Amino acid sequence: MEKFVIIDGNSLAYRAFYALPILSNSKGFITNAIFGFYKMLAKVIEEEKPTYLAVAFDKGKKVFRHEQFKEYKGTRKETPEELILQFPVLKDLLKAMKIAVWELEGYEADDLIGTLAKLGEREGLINLIVTGDRDALQLISPQTKVLLTRKGISELERYDEQVLQEKYELKPEQMIDVKGLMGDTSDNIPGIPGVGEKTAVKLIKKYSSLENVLAQRGDFQGKKLGESLATYEEQARLSKELATIVTDIPLEIALEDCKKEQPDYAQFLAILEELEFKSIFQNVLQESQQVGVSADSKEGSISTAEVSEAGQENSYQLLSGKKELAAYLAKEFSQPVVELVLYLDTAKKGTWQRRITALGLKLPAQEPVLCTWQNDVELEDCLSVLKPYLEDTTLKKTVYDAKTVMLALDFYQLKLEGVEKDILLLAYLLNPSRPKNDLLSLIQEDDSHAVLPEGETQIPFYLRMMEKMGESLSAELVKQGMLGLYQDLELPLTTVLMRMEKRGVKLDQVILAERGKELDQGIASLTEEIYQLAGEEFNINSPKQLGVILFEKLGLPPGKKTKTGYSTNAEVMDNLAFEHEIAAKILSYRQMVKLKGTYIDGLSVLIDPYTSRVHTSFNQAVTATGRLSSTEPNLQNIPIRLEEGRKLRKAFLPSAGKLLLSADYSQIELRVLAHYADDQVMIEAFHEGQDIHLRTAAEVFGVSMEAVTPEMRRAAKAVNFGIVYGISDYGLSRDLGISRAEAKQYIDSYFLRYGGVKAYLDQVVAEAKEKGYVTTLLNRRRYLPDIRSRNFHLRSFAERTAMNTPIQGSAADIIKLAMLRLSQELQEKEAGTEIILQVHDELILDVPEDRVEEVGALVNEAMCTAYPLAVPLSVDLEFGPNWYDLRPLTGK
Repeated sequence: MEKFVIIDGNSLAYRAFYALPILSNSKGFITNAIFGFYKMLAKVIEEEKPTYLAVAFDKGKKVFRHEQFKEYKGTRKETPEELILQFPVLKDLLKAMKIAVWELEGYEADDLIGTLAKLGEREGLINLIVTGDRDALQLISPQTKVLLTRKGISELERYDEQVLQEKYELKPEQMIDVKGLMGDTSDNIPGIPGVGEKTAVKLIKKYSSLENVLAQRGDFQGKKLGESLATYEEQARLSKELATIVTDIPLEIALEDCKKEQPDYAQFLAILEELEFKSIFQNVLQESQQVGVSADSKEGSISTAEVSEAGQENSYQLLSGKKELAAYLAKEFSQPVVELVLYLDTAKKGTWQRRITALGLKLPAQEPVLCTWQNDVELEDCLSVLKPYLEDTTLKKTVYDAKTVMLALDFYQLKLEGVEKDILLLAYLLNPSRPKNDLLSLIQEDDSHAVLPEGETQIPFYLRMMEKMGESLSAELVKQGMLGLYQDLELPLTTVLMRMEKRGVKLDQVILAERGKELDQGIASLTEEIYQLAGEEFNINSPKQLGVILFEKLGLPPGKKTKTGYSTNAEVMDNLAFEHEIAAKILSYRQMVKLKGTYIDGLSVLIDPYTSRVHTSFNQAVTATGRLSSTEPNLQNIPIRLEEGRKLRKAFLPSAGKLLLSADYSQIELRVLAHYADDQVMIEAFHEGQDIHLRTAAEVFGVSMEAVTPEMRRAAKAVNFGIVYGISDYGLSRDLGISRAEAKQYIDSYFLRYGGVKAYLDQVVAEAKEKGYVTTLLNRRRYLPDIRSRNFHLRSFAERTAMNTPIQGSAADIIKLAMLRLSQELQEKEAGTEIILQVHDELILDVPEDRVEEVGALVNEAMCTAYPLAVPLSVDLEFGPNWYDLRPLTGK
């Protein structure tokens, strides 16, 4: 049977608009809804191959349902202006594709879809309705199926009578009865208050229809549901009527009007060219050439050279083995070549090392080259041919993720020199909040129409795109004033981090095992105590069972409820700890279980059997602030506050004949804040070497520093660090266990004494609202798209981020500068010392026992002079036989 695909135009346009980032052409016209819509449409056409095709749109805000219920859709937000402007162009694009577009004043797209579906059924077609609106499920029949959009713009869930029966045990027409009972908040259909989907489905399964439920409401006499059915009977009937899709609207639609025809290629290409959908343009251009249609666009015909180039997009040279590669390189490098794009596919070997599984390279104005080999010996032969080019500092390389490439080559005893463009770092600096930084995501962001080829042609595709992106990203970095940050800090730091990862950290498995046994004993003991307090045994790890014990058996006040029952999350348990001892025990139990699972069992399996070390990955392009992160394993999260967690550090050891040296910046974020705010009271405190929390307590509470109590200092410390993160009176009251009024008084007193800080924070938020971003001392940017949001919570969070990012990001810049300088000096002095860990504001070094004092002085100098602030930088130095048993190094 022939297929009739019916598209819900408004639904798909909305989904595309919100699923994709804001895209625009060079003229600033927003295009993301059009692009996403086209991608979904093209996919459906390719997969379903329909004979007939139509797109239905809403027309106008008022429809006949408003006459029945004037508040219909009254709660809907206004359509964003950026989306409204795309609808006319989208319709023009569809018309150029010769796709039928239907809309009718007074009716919704749903009604057009219902009418089109009935037309298709009468003509003996199979209808496929593509929508994100579940209301369309009522239209399902033996000939009509619904494809519901699920995830982003790529996934569709197919519903037919069988699937609907499996999921709801209902017939399609009964979905209207369900809607009559439960209503629909998105359309402001009231339904019956208190009746949700689960109850509505259950009632319709039992009574078959809304009318039968209302007729049999006596079955619920004395119950709240019975009262609601009686009170809201007419409202339920109206709701069902509002939810019913009209299938016979007064519009003359002939099936032939919906027949899928060949596009008007000239018009089609002209619109694609205007939208700057480059990849789609090239695909449509080739399609037009294949069917022999002239494809001149409004802007003029596409040249033969451009067509040829498009056709050759995936052409490349395949070089097999050492001899072919050597001959190619000798030929190409007979003339001076100063640039090389290098791409490696790698796979992990063991816990951390990487072996090369595929290799490609590209020279300027040349086709990409894909190297192949039969075995590891042939691979190493190929790499030996490449060695002089890889290690040539004058041959500038473009790579993706230089650190990983260096680690992979190091496995084969090769170095990579002369890296000029690291696509990962360039893209990261331009947008550090990007959710995905993998190469394909970056390519598709740079060219949203790029399509990844299948098979071995992916590497030539990557090489071409990397070459193009290297130029465009570098130019943008220069434009934004971040070239120095990239060239002088981030790029050279990759080598330092690579060496740290290769070196790894020594872990003692015996000590880990001992700590594991201690934790097992502690967990067992706590389990028994919890059982005694509960009066019975139960599954402590089950939120459902725990909720029953806490809130039903023990009668503790429940917090928020979830869909599955009572919430027993950390916040709830923290509050309950003041009410009952069992909550405090459960928190301790959870902490011990996490320590055992994450840090004992988790670390043990990541110890490399050959080096007896863990080799973490330091991620340079993950955090939005510029700080490094650590994964596989995350060594920056080794616990420090609780003694049970701190003891894990006993297992972290230096190399034989060496000690660990810890160098931790003292209150660096507060020092950066003093520098930015130019607050003379704070600056004076740091210059005089005063305890800043003691000084703040004295200022805030109006007493001498000698009169400050430990409680006052603790409160001042919370305020000091809270101010850096834009803390509110609510947040401070929760942290200190005081009233919001007291917390507000603390904050107000703080700003009264530190007026420069208040002025700075107000200024940085104002500038962020004006520019849309904030910067660090080294001009690192962070964009804050929600800083002008109408949503109070989103805007408030963005304002707090604006306050914090310059401070936290600058602290990150400073420790990176220190790492770079220190690494260079340690190498020059051949101190036999390696930086092995970076944990926030702390560096851990592996130092020869007889050179601890000397290296300590070197570290102190490098870190304290890393960047000139208005206040001195200070470093706390400690050393010892493991990361736990450290003692101060006094002879700085």
